[in-house]
Amino acid sequence: MQVKRITAVAVTVMLAVAACGSPSSKGGSGGSSDGPANTTQTKVMDAAAKGPAPDVDGFKKGGTATILSDVTPSTFDPTDTYYVDGFQIQKLYFRALTQYRLDGPDHKPVLVPDLAEDLGTVSDDKLKWTFKLKQGIKYSDGSPVKAEDFAYSIKRSFASDIFTNGPAYQRQFFKGADKYKGPWASGDNFEGVETPDDHTLVINLSKPFPDMPFFGAFTLFTPIPKAKDTKDAYQSKPLATGPYMVDSYNPGSELKLVKNPNWDPATDAVRHQYLDGYHFRFGLDTIKIQRQILASTGPDSSSLTYSNIDATLMPELNQGTKKDQLIQGDTPCNRMVPLDTRKIPLEVRKAIAVAYPYDTERKVAGWTSLAEPPASTYMSPSVPGWENYEIPGLNGKGDGDAVKAKQMLQEAGKENFELSWYYSNDAKIATQRSQVRQQALEKAGFKVKAIGVPTAKIREVTGDQNAPVNMFKSPVGWCSDWPSGSSWAPVLFRSDAIKLGNSVGQLEDKALDAEIDKVNNMSPEEALKTKAWINLDKKIMQDYLPALPVYQSRSAFLVGTNIGHPINDPTQGMPEFTSLFLKQP
Repeated sequence: MQVKRITAVAVTVMLAVAACGSPSSKGGSGGSSDGPANTTQTKVMDAAAKGPAPDVDGFKKGGTATILSDVTPSTFDPTDTYYVDGFQIQKLYFRALTQYRLDGPDHKPVLVPDLAEDLGTVSDDKLKWTFKLKQGIKYSDGSPVKAEDFAYSIKRSFASDIFTNGPAYQRQFFKGADKYKGPWASGDNFEGVETPDDHTLVINLSKPFPDMPFFGAFTLFTPIPKAKDTKDAYQSKPLATGPYMVDSYNPGSELKLVKNPNWDPATDAVRHQYLDGYHFRFGLDTIKIQRQILASTGPDSSSLTYSNIDATLMPELNQGTKKDQLIQGDTPCNRMVPLDTRKIPLEVRKAIAVAYPYDTERKVAGWTSLAEPPASTYMSPSVPGWENYEIPGLNGKGDGDAVKAKQMLQEAGKENFELSWYYSNDAKIATQRSQVRQQALEKAGFKVKAIGVPTAKIREVTGDQNAPVNMFKSPVGWCSDWPSGSSWAPVLFRSDAIKLGNSVGQLEDKALDAEIDKVNNMSPEEALKTKAWINLDKKIMQDYLPALPVYQSRSAFLVGTNIGHPINDPTQGMPEFTSLFLKQP
């Protein structure tokens, strides 16, 4: 699980740009939700799911929805995509091995087969996954989808000289990945994939990868015929398997989708084809487009955006029914204050928690309860089985108790313990936040060494797990790649996370590693039933305290008054585009 992408998403997209909303308080047709969804989830996977997807209430067919965005996706190539907006948009026209169905009034994610007939079967030695593929699937040009197209798509992902931004799990787990460099450099022979027939895909592993069915939902696993591939130009006119296909793409500016006449809804348990098309426009002014959508005059009533509402526009939500145009909900992201457990003793980490100025920092940073509500857990509410446990003093709230913290340091014999971190000294808010922390912690009896560096260098220095500081090494924010605790504890808190570059707190504890591995070896259903992941999350915070929880990122995006069924997909923190319709086409 690669920190490079997760950190980039957390900082660049999820925590600053992308919307993430759970269903509205009005059955998913509009309105907002004031807090994290916390209903009980009873299912993580449904291998028997079949199409067609159940229709949403009140749906109508026809018309075009316009999505206005201030950000510009870097690519729409399925192999190279690793940002949430790209994933969510491509879900309209690319299908993969698996996909997420959103169940119940809170739209909890459940993994279901997509182009595969099932969720895969694994061999006894856990080193071979076999996916039976649905028959009769066609591309948008009418040609048949074959198993060899899936295999080619996988092989394509190893051409890291061409596709530099995509996921890398296949390079970690697939057999022969250390030698294979993609079809252009290494040819078609790759021992990591086999296609015994036109409807069977076999993936061979070098080590067990129990999350393979979740990874199968990535666009990397959409089929691509070798004869139709045009390398980095493929994104401009790709073959579609979803309900829509690319009509035109102007990089950096707009993407237009129209209906795919060869999509068969009977084979798709997730998507709909209510609209005639989608018009995505990128690189626009944030406030301007949000004002347009709030006004919902003419065509703007059929528009929406996936960037969080600007705080300056919040007062306008109190006018008439405008509050119903705000959709809120959970995302797969959080924010923490990492504490290097190799350098800061546990009793000192507890004193930091008591002294930390959460409220003042929130005010200086501009965080709101709308998009950045205080957190009391490490894992995101989007994880099945999540519960909002709370350990006293570890809830992201309050402004610190300097007297109590100083007493704790004295009792531990750690007066004047030095805390150190990097901050962006050419960014006003980052500098102010550092000053707030320094003042509060010095008042509590700590010695503070805050090291200012240019913003252009901040990722480099904080990304060094062995940097000569003991706080705020990255990642400080995390977005899981799939809705499972396996995208959290094993990635962030195992000892090997240090070497992989994504350790939170630089924990090195073999006993904890064993507990993490024990839960990770459970089936998703067993882990959900026993609350294993959330119990482990609580244990890590209570017994090890590798980080202070700060906030759970939430979405708060705006929709026009003519948009029907504007719900959030918590697996991406984005609007669920495939179920949208226009109330008046």
